[in-house]
Amino acid sequence: MADTEALRARFVRALEGARGPGGGPDPLPYADALLGRWREPQRHYHTLTHLTAVLGHVDELAEHAGDPDVVRLAAWFHDAVYLPDRSENEERSARLAERALTEAGVPEEKTAEVARLVRLTVTHDPADDDPDGQVLCDADLAILAASPSSYAAYTAAVREEYHFVPNDAFREGRAEVLRHLLALPRLFRTPYGREHWEATARHNMRGELEMLSTPAVPPA
Repeated sequence: MADTEALRARFVRALEGARGPGGGPDPLPYADALLGRWREPQRHYHTLTHLTAVLGHVDELAEHAGDPDVVRLAAWFHDAVYLPDRSENEERSARLAERALTEAGVPEEKTAEVARLVRLTVTHDPADDDPDGQVLCDADLAILAASPSSYAAYTAAVREEYHFVPNDAFREGRAEVLRHLLALPRLFRTPYGREHWEATARHNMRGELEMLSTPAVPPA
């Protein structure tokens, strides 16, 4: 269960870190608007639990970031718009960040960087000279290196979000996503991610891909 009061405080710290204390309007309405989005009923994986986990991983990787507070704001916005039947969620999330952060008093350059980072989560393929992109993408993909039970819960929640997709189409689409990620030379770009998450994530994904590729046995 996500601690919403703690999340509100984390948003305030990140926003004030990016804009400076007293540099704009009250942060709490912005925090509450985002929390409302992350509570929407169509979400089963992309929930406050996922947001909390990504923020925790950003903190874990903060020493590798150029501007950790900008990365934290990008984590807040990266799935702020999430409709499973739409393909432009990242773009709409980035545009929401541009509007909200400008209004909240974040400098133009930092607002643009948050939006860029949100858009980067389409591919999860940051450049070698993009430390903030590496931290955000690693934090977002860290679930792939979860324990077997947590990974199984993650895949079940993703399937529930796409409940409207027929089984065969879902299996094909999910397998395509996994193949894309497995084809990347490295899933994780930070030194910490490579050391602690890479091998486990690849093991989990290969196992899931094998199950997706196994024909379902019809009931007797």
